[in-house]
Amino acid sequence: TADHGPAVSGAHNTIVTARAGKDLISALCSGLLTIGPRFGGALDEAAAMFSQAFDSGVSPKDFVDNMKKTNKLIMGIGHRIKSLANPDMRVEIIKNFAKQNFKDTSILDFALAVEQITTKKRANLILNVDGCIACCFSDMLRSCGAFSKQEADDLGSFGCLNGLFILGRTIGFVGHHIDQLRLKQPLYRHPWDDITYIEKLAAEGK
Repeated sequence: TADHGPAVSGAHNTIVTARAGKDLISALCSGLLTIGPRFGGALDEAAAMFSQAFDSGVSPKDFVDNMKKTNKLIMGIGHRIKSLANPDMRVEIIKNFAKQNFKDTSILDFALAVEQITTKKRANLILNVDGCIACCFSDMLRSCGAFSKQEADDLGSFGCLNGLFILGRTIGFVGHHIDQLRLKQPLYRHPWDDITYIEKLAAEGK
């Protein structure tokens, strides 16, 4: 999606840079540079994680158990708001499209089997939209007939999925930059009450 509001790291950086008087490209780059493991980077990691797990022949249950034993997050699983009782309709649309149109959805099926296990622990540990896109993209590349399995895997390792995220968010970041100019916003200064708490604690300790 193009934009999730101004609170995410990329949009925030873009806004701060725009308000510092920098040009569009500089503001856009400052936002894009925050994309990584914690913001937008889940697509590539989820694709690699589910593809490799499926290829290894491990069962979904053993995969979940192994991730738990090694204290690793399963990328593409979990959502702050959405759950079994409140499903993400984007996931439903993408999942149904893949099932109806792709020749094979083995990786998606594996991820959905993982979801059946993780949601028994907590209802919001669903296959999220990043995980669903990642699995469907991998299935599409492998089953469309245009690529060998190795070529499909190579495309995934090149960052193609993160590229999709970057394309969408670039539109949103450009919009934020233009908004700051349109509204004639001054230099951004972080709220003092958010950065002076250490001084307050120090005073209380005296």
